[in-house]
Formats: sequence, C-alpha cells, structure tokens
Amino acid sequence: MNIIDESGILALSTRLQRLSEQLRKDGALVYKAFDIDFEPKWFPVIYTLHHKEILSVVEIAAEIGYTHPSTISLLKELEKQKLIRSKKDKVDERKRLIQLTAKGKELILKMKPVWEIMIAVLTEVTNNQNNMLKAIKEAEEKIASQSFLQRALQLKAKLEQ
Repeated sequence: MNIIDESGILALSTRLQRLSEQLRKDGALVYKAFDIDFEPKWFPVIYTLHHKEILSVVEIAAEIGYTHPSTISLLKELEKQKLIRSKKDKVDERKRLIQLTAKGKELILKMKPVWEIMIAVLTEVTNNQNNMLKAIKEAEEKIASQSFLQRALQLKAKLEQ
C-alpha cells in the first residue's frame, strides 16, 4: 500500500482518476485485441449518436456531460476519422447537426459484441459488496444537489462561527 492509498478519502479524486486511467488504458487494449481501431475517449459521442441518431453539438454536450469546447474537440477528431459528419440545420443555419457516417455505423456493429464482453467484465469488477456503480451514482446525485465546493464553504462558515 502506498501513501495515496493510506490517505483514505482525502485522495478520492486521485484514486478515481487512477482507476479511470487504468480502465481507459485496458479498454483501448481490449478494442485492439478485437482488431478495432477505437479510442475510448470517443465512446460517449459514438454511443450517444448510436442511440439518438442526429443531435446538435449542444445536445451532444448535454447528453455526455462535457463542456462545449471539450465536445467540439472530440467531434473534430471523430470527423477527421470519418466516423461522424455534420450538416447545417435547415431551420437554424447556425446550428450544426451531427450524425454517424456509414463507417461509424459499421464500427458500432464490430464493437457491439465487444461491449457485451466489457459489460460482463465491468459488472464482475464493480458488483462487489459495496456495489461501486451504485455508490458512484449516489455520490454524483449528492454533488449535483450541492457541489463539493458549496459543501466545503458551508462547513468553513460553520467552523468560523
């Protein structure tokens, strides 16, 4: 056990980031093992468009929970890979509508069986005594109702009384 592991809750963000990076790295290797050229960071956009077919940039950002600039950066990469395409909205010329290309749809067909394997493995990893996914959802809900910062400032004010 290292010092970060020993620090407990204080290193929560560091440990979640470490776990996330490990899952992302292994996810990339899983795709590679199935001969699929795919970056895990593309997943939220590809998966969203697979289910919602055609969305504006703003709608995609809202669906995946990313900032507008981060979403645009991802979309540019995916467009360069020819996995998505954009067209102007006929109603609102300023709005760009994004959808999967034929290449993007083909990729999803290749990835579906791999997703089934990933679901099985991730279920096995997270479905432990403390059910990690449920715990993450609960923590996300608490932070959505009142942020980490708001809670810290509230406690600071209480301690200063």
